[in-house]
Amino acid sequence: MANRSYTSRRELEQYSFHPAMTLLVPLAAIVLQVLITKPFAKFAIVDLPLIATIFFAVARRSPIAGTLTGAIIGLCQDALTNQPIGVNGMAKCVVGYTAASIGVKVDVENIGTRVLMNFGFSILQSILLYGIQRGLLGQPGFHLLWVHELIRAAANTAISLPIFLLLDRGKRMI
Repeated sequence: MANRSYTSRRELEQYSFHPAMTLLVPLAAIVLQVLITKPFAKFAIVDLPLIATIFFAVARRSPIAGTLTGAIIGLCQDALTNQPIGVNGMAKCVVGYTAASIGVKVDVENIGTRVLMNFGFSILQSILLYGIQRGLLGQPGFHLLWVHELIRAAANTAISLPIFLLLDRGKRMI
């Protein structure tokens, strides 16, 4: 007779990464984002650190790890850009927590799920950045252009799919 084990999905499919990958991928995303947007301003529509935050958060399936990953990536991004320190840190912290929480419940290996997650989290980050800029920093001149944010979300989604497939090769089952 077969013996069934009742383990949660989180216990079955939680992944780890080589320490070099854990450090180098987010660092490369941040550096590329900062260096490429200076000469090519149109590339600023893509947010590589956001893509790295989403990938590592859903792969680890730990809300604590997702929160810390988002906070560290966002703070490093703030340190290298003209943003006040903490703006991207707060937004990516919330995105990392939410992505990891959803990763526990939903099959995040499915391409359709990845499309919806990346699009939704890109919109969520835009709303969070708007709230932080207007509410916390009191910058009344900061406006949210919805058409631009939808284009940004679509671009992030299109870029994230091949990046996710490439980074999937570095996963190790715990």
